[in-house]
Amino acid sequence: MTDLSLHERARRIKLFLMDVDGTLTDGGVCLIAHPDGTGLAEMKVFNSADGAGLKLAHIMGIKTGFITGRKSPAVQQRAKELLVDYVYLGQATKMQAFEECLANAGVTADEVAYMGDDLPDLPVMQRSGLAVAVANAVAEVKAGAHYITELGGGKGSAREVIELILKSQGRWEEAIPKALA
Repeated sequence: MTDLSLHERARRIKLFLMDVDGTLTDGGVCLIAHPDGTGLAEMKVFNSADGAGLKLAHIMGIKTGFITGRKSPAVQQRAKELLVDYVYLGQATKMQAFEECLANAGVTADEVAYMGDDLPDLPVMQRSGLAVAVANAVAEVKAGAHYITELGGGKGSAREVIELILKSQGRWEEAIPKALA
């Protein structure tokens, strides 16, 4: 069997799943103690280009999802704002969430792109039709990727992947006017 080219892989994509910390953020986790000592608040910084890309994916019929090891109200809120189809928080391992996404979306693994940055992402990447590593991913993740983004995590890498998918599918020109405000 011949290995598929990057664009052949991207042409098949119907579902784009991704990790969050290190892919949609720069990987930093900011915990802020409440002044009265009653607990902590978490702050995350998301890139607006990624947000625009995820909204465009939704408009163009590409389903999206987050699979992350942390439980975070900030991620839940961001997913709601961006109309993300599948959100799995607090996942010790990501494979069960991946399989549920496949079943719920009615797609095969070859029709899934997955973007990650660290070792817990490898099993899902190995099952995905298009495995993507962000530019600042660990070496093992880069070695297992079909594509390494030019942009780092939290710097527009998700938007970059959505553009790659839509261009490979011959739908980028159709998408441009739909992205205009």
